[in-house]
Amino acid sequence: MPEELADVLEVVRALASDLGLPPERLEAIRAQKAAERGGFGGRIVWTGNANQQMDAPTGGVP
Repeated sequence: MPEELADVLEVVRALASDLGLPPERLEAIRAQKAAERGGFGGRIVWTGNANQQMDAPTGGVP
């Protein structure tokens, strides 16, 4: 698993580089977002609204 995580990190860094974003700036953005909104350290990930049915059209209204 560590090798796969290293691959993911390499992809993210390559994408950032293509956008002209140095790794230090990317890390600063990540840290700021984590400070403002929380991070993923607690392994809590929002997966969507449980009250919304995916198979029924909503007409743009949640």
